[in-house]
Amino acid sequence: MGEEGKVEKAPAPREYGENLELGVDFKTTEEIKVPERLIDQVIGQEHAVEVIKTAANQRRHVLLIGEPGTGKSMLGQAMAELLPTENLEDILVFPNPEDENMPKIKTVPACQGRRIVEKYREKAKGQENIKSYILLFVMFTVMLALFLQFSATTLLMGLFVIILTIMALSNMRLKTSVLVPKLLVDNCGRKKAPFIDATGAHAGALLGDVRHDPFQSGGLGTPAHERVEPGMIHRAHKGVLFIDEIATLSLKMQQSLLTAMQEKKFPITGQSEMSSGAMVRTEPVPCDFVLVAAGNLDTIEKMHPALRSRIRGYGYEVYMRTTMPDTIENRKKLVQFVAQEVKRDGKIPHFTRGAVEEIVREAQKRAGRKGHLTLRLRDLGGIVRAAGDIAVKKGKKLVERADVLEAIRMAKPLEKQLADWYIERKKEYQVIRTEGSQVGRVNGLAVIGEQSGIVLPIEAAVAPAASKEEGKIIVTGKLGEIAKEAVQNVSAIIKRYKGEDISRYDIHVQFLQTYEGVEGDSASISVATAVISALENIPIRQDVAMTGSLSVLGEVLPIGGATPKIEAAIEAGIKKVIIPKANEKDVFLSKDKADKIEIYPVETIDQVLEIALEDTDRKKELLRRIKETLPLSS
Repeated sequence: MGEEGKVEKAPAPREYGENLELGVDFKTTEEIKVPERLIDQVIGQEHAVEVIKTAANQRRHVLLIGEPGTGKSMLGQAMAELLPTENLEDILVFPNPEDENMPKIKTVPACQGRRIVEKYREKAKGQENIKSYILLFVMFTVMLALFLQFSATTLLMGLFVIILTIMALSNMRLKTSVLVPKLLVDNCGRKKAPFIDATGAHAGALLGDVRHDPFQSGGLGTPAHERVEPGMIHRAHKGVLFIDEIATLSLKMQQSLLTAMQEKKFPITGQSEMSSGAMVRTEPVPCDFVLVAAGNLDTIEKMHPALRSRIRGYGYEVYMRTTMPDTIENRKKLVQFVAQEVKRDGKIPHFTRGAVEEIVREAQKRAGRKGHLTLRLRDLGGIVRAAGDIAVKKGKKLVERADVLEAIRMAKPLEKQLADWYIERKKEYQVIRTEGSQVGRVNGLAVIGEQSGIVLPIEAAVAPAASKEEGKIIVTGKLGEIAKEAVQNVSAIIKRYKGEDISRYDIHVQFLQTYEGVEGDSASISVATAVISALENIPIRQDVAMTGSLSVLGEVLPIGGATPKIEAAIEAGIKKVIIPKANEKDVFLSKDKADKIEIYPVETIDQVLEIALEDTDRKKELLRRIKETLPLSS
């Protein structure tokens, strides 16, 4: 490799077994104090925490937007802890003597609802005792009549009187039971405000419902007020109503939710038109809740505009961060996070310092950004629990470093398992080649999901143009819009360095066996390398893989998923990987993996070609022309 275009190999940024500063001195997580309040257990979302504290104090609604596993539901529960409990109320439903299909609603301070219901039950019980005495008197009278004059006629008449009396008393029992109210919402004994998770709730569960009564006549029916069931909006009265993926609610339900938020009360009626409950409609039932809605960026587009306007006008919108800076203070927070997970699980042992160091390294790796730690803590918590399960299985009293490493290997996401299978199958059928060289064929790199890399073979071929007017770039492999545009950008570089009319050619580019489709522009340098190799008839080394976006001026731009892509290349047996210079510090490999690969960070397309193409005189001439025509190479 010439001195002018020499590219130094990137060192492995992190090594397995090195001491990692965590900001706190401890031997096991048992020594780490876990905060009592949930709001103090939220990691890395300082802005969201401040908003939640303010919203709880002023009773404002909050919309949390972010990726799964970043702590949205935990913030909702934390808000419930911050709300006052002295204003909690019980809600009762009473029969309406004037219209039984419009039960009356009454609110009383918490714990008084039980006393009111018990008082009415005592009264009803007294009436039941009177009816028992009446039945005993009738039975005694019949027996006395039989004793004085026993005959078949007297016996039949006596049985008829007893049956008639039982039916009459039964009907009387139903009428007196109507007087007993039903306790819809019971907040007695609560030490914190209600937190109701209404994620995925249907209309009846969210807004309340009235049960169907199959016995609507003959005095056998259940009174309307006893069939009333509170909705989650009512059970969240004076508390927090949490709804994740709020856009999954129908527009009609979102409109009803908006009405409940505006009026702070919402009547309960039967949700099914085919049910007798649809005839019942209570007086408006109090539902003065604080809404904490959550979702991802797509949620905003699918939300009812008026509902979002209500939240924005009378509350706050918060975007949840997915990473935080890799500082000593934030590493200390991750130590606290591990201690919290151990305490919350209750079935796994505490972690040693070495084990916590590996969790922090995994957080560095999963962040996908240099100098950051991931805040997708649900996934990180999965590794904590898997490592704890492994330690329990081995009979250990503490979770050690080796247990965490084993958990990382064992608890692979489905995408990673699919990627491993993909690489194994492609190598078996020689779709992925790791030796020799070939014209027009390059090993690209891609990601499945967020943390799973795959090797993506790409081939290019040049043929005379089928049309006399203009040649075309023909791409196959289920490419998305961004990927197609990236391929078009490559043609700008080719036209510039080639210095001749390439419209005489049709350039075919194939992403081999990409049945799942390809999206993004991280394969740009791979496509450019394959096409240039085909045009110039220069072989590409098959022990090299590459990833990187490419500008029309030939600059190699940063991409995502650098570490999983490199790990995929290692697993495929590839010896060298080309990545953008900007991603150099995004790579987190253990020492054993780093020893198996040479990493070349590059800034321009000529540096890519110098590494990937076989050394020939044609290559030297090609690089000279590219350096002369592309300003970034000068």
